[in-house]
Amino acid sequence: MQHDRIVLNRRALRLRLLAGTAAILLGPWATISAAHARTVQPTPPPVAGPDGLPPRAAYFDADILSRDGDVVTADSYPGSRVLARFQQHTLRAGKVTYDLAQGLASASGNAQLVDPDGNVVFANLLELNSDLQTGVAVDFATRMTNGASLMAATAVRRSETVNELNYAIFTPCPVCNADGSPRTPTISIQAEKVVQDEDLRAILYRNAVFKVGGVPVFYLPVFAHPDPTVERASGFLVPLINYDQGRGLSYEQPYLIVVSPSEDWLISPQINSDVAPLLNAQWRRRFANGTVVARGGYTYARNFGDFDLDGDGIDDTPFPLAEEHRSYLLAHGRFDLNGPWRWGFTAERTSDKTLFDRYDVSSPYQDNGLYYGDQRRLISQVYAEHQTRRSYLSIAAFSLQSLRVAAASQDAPGLNIFENDNSLPVVAPLINARWEPSEHLFGGRLRLQGSSVALFRDAYVGGPVLRPQLIPTGSILGLPGVDSRRISGQAEWRRVITSAAGLRWEPFVDVRTDLYSVSDLPPMLGVDTATITRGRATAGLDVSYPLIRRFADGSDLVLEPVGQLSLSTDADLDPRIPNEDSQTLELDESSLFRVDRFPGQDLYEGGLRLTAGTRATLNWAGGRQASLFIGRSLRLDEEPAFLVPVPDAPAQLYDPTGLAEKSSAWVVQGSFTPSDRIRGWGHATVDSSGSIRRAELTVDGRWGRRNQGSLTYIVDRSDPLRRLNPYPNPFDPAGPPIQQSLNRNYEFVQLAVQQFVRGNWGVTATGIVDLERDLITRSEVGLLFDDDCFRFEVGFRRDNTRVRPSGPSEGVYVRLNLATFGGSGYGQGDRRW
Repeated sequence: MQHDRIVLNRRALRLRLLAGTAAILLGPWATISAAHARTVQPTPPPVAGPDGLPPRAAYFDADILSRDGDVVTADSYPGSRVLARFQQHTLRAGKVTYDLAQGLASASGNAQLVDPDGNVVFANLLELNSDLQTGVAVDFATRMTNGASLMAATAVRRSETVNELNYAIFTPCPVCNADGSPRTPTISIQAEKVVQDEDLRAILYRNAVFKVGGVPVFYLPVFAHPDPTVERASGFLVPLINYDQGRGLSYEQPYLIVVSPSEDWLISPQINSDVAPLLNAQWRRRFANGTVVARGGYTYARNFGDFDLDGDGIDDTPFPLAEEHRSYLLAHGRFDLNGPWRWGFTAERTSDKTLFDRYDVSSPYQDNGLYYGDQRRLISQVYAEHQTRRSYLSIAAFSLQSLRVAAASQDAPGLNIFENDNSLPVVAPLINARWEPSEHLFGGRLRLQGSSVALFRDAYVGGPVLRPQLIPTGSILGLPGVDSRRISGQAEWRRVITSAAGLRWEPFVDVRTDLYSVSDLPPMLGVDTATITRGRATAGLDVSYPLIRRFADGSDLVLEPVGQLSLSTDADLDPRIPNEDSQTLELDESSLFRVDRFPGQDLYEGGLRLTAGTRATLNWAGGRQASLFIGRSLRLDEEPAFLVPVPDAPAQLYDPTGLAEKSSAWVVQGSFTPSDRIRGWGHATVDSSGSIRRAELTVDGRWGRRNQGSLTYIVDRSDPLRRLNPYPNPFDPAGPPIQQSLNRNYEFVQLAVQQFVRGNWGVTATGIVDLERDLITRSEVGLLFDDDCFRFEVGFRRDNTRVRPSGPSEGVYVRLNLATFGGSGYGQGDRRW
């Protein structure tokens, strides 16, 4: 009964106090309204804020409440605390005093203040002014929304933007375990005085001591870092430290300069013990409708690498390795204009084909534009796009720079021969367009497409660009590259009909025409230029009939048989048309049923074709799933035009597409997720004899809370011939030739594992094995510490790729990522942007 009386008394006091507070705070508005009642309408009361309180009002919930004039005192019994709310802040403490007239508040006894942003302040004694702009706290501690903590013996809020703390500790790491017990933070900074200046957006330290696991490791008399609530601020970032046999010990120190909320610079010099330094810089700028990122590097240094061809310890280069200006530029921009238009560009070039490898420039090959230069190819392009709900138009022009090895020197990697840039085309322009009318035609959808391209190439290139009939049998010295221009138009009509039984019929008609202009043809044809026209008409039918069966345990099985019958006019594959855009073909579940299975326009199929396949999908409890697709295509006649010559034996032909014979390769594709910790995906094309042409399998797994691993297997056997081609050594024409591998077959296994052994300590390992050459191309083994606020890796790595001019490289690497302070890497996805 006594408890009930206390509750009733508390409720009555709470209501009276709130009413009294509102009367005092709203009294001036009430007086003004009464004085003008005869001439104006009464002013409505102030609108309540998010916490339900009018401005300047306060709410209390306490065991004991008393009021002396304008001063309200709220106290609590042992074991409970006072709750107060004002100005969208929540305050809990053993005792709270609040001056209604002046807005001053004080709290003592395990005080806790929560601001509107969720930041929490703890103190034994807390005093605040009316606007919460200044105040004093004893035994102060605060936990920010990002998890960082700041503690001090005393704290004084000097102004709206300056906080001063004495004998303070800052840490971005948790200070309590999951059960609430205290925990020594992994990293922390202890200082005699700490000043948080919100105008400078920085935290300043005096006599700062850095601790790791509570052990002092470093001292600075003065130190500063960005406020943890600041997304970006100028200052040093975590350095990059590693060792490379070509450069020696390497130290890279990034420094971020924030010019404005929309612009910054990143200066990152790389200092090397054995070679000249490399200065890296990056500029990023956001505009009202777009973004530009420009990244570059410069050094004035001699070339370095393994040039010892005969193993006598002396470089065999016929030219001096003098110091030269060496640099690179990687820039891109994208702008979304008002309306359906957008445009962009990329500018990617390097002075040395091995500069990225020698200096370990991070992520030089990125997909930043409308077209991608592919691995080890840089692309410079400008493009514009126009897109609406029913139309699309793109216009682009680009050129390429290749960093690929054409002929690898097994004895002296510094003497690798790289792909000739003049053998790559300059494309200007490349236009693609499509349009769909909103009205249906004969109950179906009509799509109109068009494209145009002009390609110019300086150096001669044989197969697979040129058809076998055009490849010269004699010397190719001095032959120009074939230039081509094309205009294509295509119209496609499709209609979907679904029967009452669920059978899906989709008849279609496809009409296409091409106009080519080809110049600089090989002299054996007797003509230098040619104009070629061709066309194709296709009619066909897609049929599918999905079936589903549900089981008593809640699982279900879905079968989706799909078939396509198509009849086209015979393919007119004139051998004078170079194959620029259809050299590679990946048969998979989606491309198998396309009318045009080639990615470009230069090759296409004709004749009568039947394609069939089925997918089975099993779903069961817990989101587990497994699916498998099997299909292939049959054609009435063979298509020998898909065959390409072996580069060093033009009389021998092979089929890289899997479509030249009457029966295509089998397409097998599946995925599986047996639990929420394991998932996998696989794809393979298998020829009629059961041999794998191409295959890829990936399995990802997780065990424990943070242990994870990934295994990938990739194989390509589409070229059945294994061969080596002698490539003349341009540095020593009279000496033995360099053996160039022309076998595009490959077989790789890639493994990445992270395993925690004890607490936050673990090991990590990654590796790529080239099974074709019986070689580990890249590998890393390291020791790992990670407690979710501090990640440190140290280990050993080896790079044995053929493109490295210095040959195999091995050494120690160090990676460091600190919560709040940022990581050791930077780039497009960096949190600082």
